[in-house]
Amino acid sequence: MSFRWLRWMGLGLAGITLSASGSWLTLTPELPDISILKEVRYETPLQVLTREGKVISEFGVKHTVPLTYAQIPKTLVNAFLAAEDDQFFQHDGIDYSSLGRAFGELVTSGSIRSGGSTITMQLAKNYFLTNARTFNRKFTEILLAKRIEDSLTKQEILELYLNKIYLGQRAYGIGAAAKIYYGKPVAQLTVAEMAMIAGLPKAPSRYNPVANPDRAMVRRNWIIGRMLKLGFINKADHDKALKAPVGLNYKSSLQDVSAPYLAEMVREALLERFGEKVYDSGYKVYTTVGVSNQDAANNAVINGLLAYDRRHGWRGAEARVDTTPLNTLSRIGTLEPAVVSAVAKQSATVELRSGERVVLNWDAMRWARRYIDTNRYSNLPTTASQILKVGDIIRLQPNGKSWSLAQIPQVQGQLIALNPETGAIEALVGGFDYSRSKFNRSIQGRRQAGSIIKPFIYAKALERGYTPASLIDDAPLDFDGWQPSNSDGKFMGPITLRRALYLSRNLVSIRLLQAVGVSSARNYISRFGIDPKHMPNNLTLALGTGEVLPVQMATAFAAIANGGLRINPYFIEKVVDRSGKIVFEANPRRVCRECEIPTAIVASALETSAAAENEDGTTVIPAEADDSSEAPINSELQIGGLSTTPAADKNPALRIMRPRAAWQMYNIMQDVIVRGTGRAALSLGRSDLAGKTGTTDEAKDAWFAGFNGKMVAVSWVGFDKPASLGRSEYGGVAALPIWREYMATALRGMPMSLPPAPPGLTAITIDRTTGQRTVDDDPNAVKEWFTDERVPAIPEPIPVPVDPASAEGATEGGISGAIKRLLNSVP
Repeated sequence: MSFRWLRWMGLGLAGITLSASGSWLTLTPELPDISILKEVRYETPLQVLTREGKVISEFGVKHTVPLTYAQIPKTLVNAFLAAEDDQFFQHDGIDYSSLGRAFGELVTSGSIRSGGSTITMQLAKNYFLTNARTFNRKFTEILLAKRIEDSLTKQEILELYLNKIYLGQRAYGIGAAAKIYYGKPVAQLTVAEMAMIAGLPKAPSRYNPVANPDRAMVRRNWIIGRMLKLGFINKADHDKALKAPVGLNYKSSLQDVSAPYLAEMVREALLERFGEKVYDSGYKVYTTVGVSNQDAANNAVINGLLAYDRRHGWRGAEARVDTTPLNTLSRIGTLEPAVVSAVAKQSATVELRSGERVVLNWDAMRWARRYIDTNRYSNLPTTASQILKVGDIIRLQPNGKSWSLAQIPQVQGQLIALNPETGAIEALVGGFDYSRSKFNRSIQGRRQAGSIIKPFIYAKALERGYTPASLIDDAPLDFDGWQPSNSDGKFMGPITLRRALYLSRNLVSIRLLQAVGVSSARNYISRFGIDPKHMPNNLTLALGTGEVLPVQMATAFAAIANGGLRINPYFIEKVVDRSGKIVFEANPRRVCRECEIPTAIVASALETSAAAENEDGTTVIPAEADDSSEAPINSELQIGGLSTTPAADKNPALRIMRPRAAWQMYNIMQDVIVRGTGRAALSLGRSDLAGKTGTTDEAKDAWFAGFNGKMVAVSWVGFDKPASLGRSEYGGVAALPIWREYMATALRGMPMSLPPAPPGLTAITIDRTTGQRTVDDDPNAVKEWFTDERVPAIPEPIPVPVDPASAEGATEGGISGAIKRLLNSVP
């Protein structure tokens, strides 16, 4: 080295020394207070959880999973030491040899490239400084590192560092990185996985195993080698780790269960209550949904809509690979994009985004008749080339270990389920895929109700004195040219109220509505949580032309399921802050038999209200039967119930329906499943289920609402822009299968939940056709339930001339025949 060079170096070092001295004098008084590191609060995102504590969603810029030092595996600590600072436990916060190298770069090039930062210096930078590579910033980093080492233990420094360091994919800290990259907690990471994560701080993008797996592997293997050299692992662990593949189980979020529509409901409710600060508050929101039920609801809606879509034919490839690269597409619902690479006679080879090749056999695609319109499609294809061409972008649906041809449905649907005793929402799916449509059909999708409104008109009739055996004429009607009809265009003549409901006879419903009064019926229906402003004030109300929300219908049917009590749906069970303190806990109105107003008092009040109608025909709802907290149910987002009022011991639901009428309706609606339009639900093999199908004009909406004493669920299928679903797409065809698939899981292991008949009801043998009381051995006999006040009288036998020679059996036949000629009068 020449004397001239030494002279310049000496001058440089002198300059650095003078500059450092000046910086020390200038910067020392302005250094931040290190003591705040002892009370660090991480920017923890708002977490939305299931009732079991599984993650539904996170809201916030950063993914974090804070850990204590004791929770961090020693091998993971050693992986970071091998990668970043192997002298960490020996130095005082500064690695002087590395620092000297950095100053050498400053002298020779005028800038610092290698950094020379210890873990303590990186901690100082992450908490207090910017990323600017300047002398003053570096010198401040050194001063802060010294102070940190004087104030904190090595373990405290590592805990802060490993929870704060950015590791790519919005993951801050090792806890989040383990979840994001490998879908597991840090305690379950392998040596190879630990080394991969430890390689990220140097360059989170360059060494990201998702974006750059090859570079990430090189970095990982270097760290594994360093761990062996430093004695952190043995040769066997080293060799095993080197052989391990990238092995990612990458998750773009920390989500354990998919409930995006519910998560957005929670976000809106919390934002309204707490403001913008909620996003990094660290609040944990425990919702009312459970993992199993939510997963079942997701699958049921997806499968139901895909089944509808298949019934109506193949619309062709989604795109062509020459105009839409495969890697620009994402999964929709459960449907993976793929490109067709080869087509054989009755099979095709396709390639997934991962590069995996899949062979679709004929069974996976033979359904794909060409779509013509909603009611027409071509003949079944005979070859794969009639369906697919090389270069087609298509969608595949997972089918166990294989795949089936599918397409993104144009139709939409929803399912909402709740507990009829509390109103807790058990599952909610607001549409086929949240990424394509954030419109939440469960709480925003107001649609015509169709026949699922009928049970509430029939319930009003029961409360007015009708019985399940009352005869109503299923015959033509003409209202100044309006001639409503039944869905089958036929008439059945006099029919019992029970049969009319389970067969969904429109003309009987209109006659019942005439009898109880339109205004009175609208007022009665509003008790159940259905907004009367969206109900017509005419006889079309009986046909379901009024508009309802699925959440309203679930609320309404809950009252029948629970014996006549009004519950309010809610979805937030509790909110807990970062310290574990409960800042909100739900206190819903719930079924409370022992604290209910005595039935006799309620019955008397309801009886009075039934008679006390206003001049316009509206019924006065007594205070005992009214829910003072009732609001138009589009305050449905208030069903989060974010009140700071402490939970009371008891908050009983209010009665809106006589217990006997509620039980009779439950019993009648069981026949919808046993004998009526909901027979497809019999496959569940349960005797405690009741329900009602609904189909609107031109089949623009298909509904099914069904329940037992512990679960109410409502499914709906339709187009967002109302259009016919097609011929034969009734509620029992399009919507009921979704409900049935969900309930198959939701009711698994649940004991039968059929409420006992309340006092004051008696089972009487009647003729199923006439509704008249008869003898038990009448071949047309059935048991029917009557209130004690409405038990039909035993008819007087009508004398029938009898030939003495053939007297045996004649009396039985004569009496039976006579009874069958009697009709029960309509109240």
